Amino acid sequence: MATEADDKPVGTISDPFTMRDETPTRQVGLRMTIIARLQRNNFDRKVAALNVTRSQWAMIAIVARYPGSTQRTIAEYLEMSEASAGRLIDRLCADGLLERRDRRDDRRARAVYLTDQARPLLDQLGAIATESEKRMFAGFTEEEVAQLLAYMTRIYDNVSRG
Repeated sequence: MATEADDKPVGTISDPFTMRDETPTRQVGLRMTIIARLQRNNFDRKVAALNVTRSQWAMIAIVARYPGSTQRTIAEYLEMSEASAGRLIDRLCADGLLERRDRRDDRRARAVYLTDQARPLLDQLGAIATESEKRMFAGFTEEEVAQLLAYMTRIYDNVSRG
């Protein structure tokens, strides 16, 4: 019994967006997954020389945006477990990129801050992200990007409700 796959030459990569029998909503969901994977892979390739992972960059970026946050708050921002956030913070503290400080208002919690050593790395990562965004949104107007953001926000809100 022949299948559609049997008709394709061996060793060629088909267009992942050719989905003849899929509904538009299924196509959008699949495309979002593929695009996210391509973005992650491209980012990983570009930052390999900096010896930093996406998780580390996300952590550094959140701490830069919300200095003095607790491990619990950072974990919530990154949508990860508090234990995972703690391990990542420990690693980045050991690497000299983050530091924990005592808090005056709560002796049990510790605040997390960037070190001076993290600033140049954050700048380099930001430049790589800006370059990737320019490529991703080439040919889009500001209005189109704003509309896409509104749609993505609605999708996020729907998905995050569980």
